[in-house]
Amino acid sequence: MTNPYEARLLRVKEYIHDNPAGDLSLDALADVAAMSRFHWHRVFHGMTGETCAAAVRRIRMHRAACWLVQKDWSVAEVAERCGYDNVASFTRIFREAFDLTPAAFRKRGALASPSPETHRGEFSMYPVEIKKRSKGRMAALAHKGPYLEIGKKFESIASMFSSRGLWPSARGMAGVYYDDPNEVPEAELRSYAGILVGEKFEMPDDMEDMKIPAGKVAVLTHTGPYSGLKAAYDYLYGVWLPESGEEPGDAPAMEVYLNDPTDTAPEELVTEIYLPLK
Repeated sequence: MTNPYEARLLRVKEYIHDNPAGDLSLDALADVAAMSRFHWHRVFHGMTGETCAAAVRRIRMHRAACWLVQKDWSVAEVAERCGYDNVASFTRIFREAFDLTPAAFRKRGALASPSPETHRGEFSMYPVEIKKRSKGRMAALAHKGPYLEIGKKFESIASMFSSRGLWPSARGMAGVYYDDPNEVPEAELRSYAGILVGEKFEMPDDMEDMKIPAGKVAVLTHTGPYSGLKAAYDYLYGVWLPESGEEPGDAPAMEVYLNDPTDTAPEELVTEIYLPLK
């Protein structure tokens, strides 16, 4: 069950995620948390290990990175939507976060998403193995809407694990994505953000106990920023699957994140995409 302090933390993180251009000052966030500004900063830092300012900056930069790759907005518009009136300041902070300018990040993201039909020879970066997966469990929070917005659910479940001392039971973070964004309206996309756990884990009432079935899976390994995952899916479904002779199973794809984006360079992020097979 969510305790009052954890509820405040989740409310503040969701507010930051949903209002990156809003007033995210310490006083404003203390109001969202319904706590005295004299104490809120220490509570937040004590529960998360980062300051409010650092969390605001990190979440804003995450939103900016997604928008730069997925939207055709100018850098100035992305900066404004993230709460930065000064493009130079936005560029400096973005570069500190990603070691690239916004323009360079956008260019790399676009180059990382080639069309399978026109660049088939370039997909050696996506190794695929067929494996037998053991059954598993995931503590999860449901998300409905654009997949790019699922970050706030990962923030929430990570905070819940931190505040309850559950990380020793964690076996990694994962996401389950039910719908094809090319076919389903963004507002209707269904997904889950979760943390893999063992069979003996006592599932809290406010987390969904997702069962991961055992069986044959194709595992694609993607190395690089999350913005390149669309190209990986395009390859997996558009090139590898038709050529493999395999048939997809009646279960959604799952992503397993093998390292932490908060302390790993984007080009070193490793993601495994699990495609269930018959």
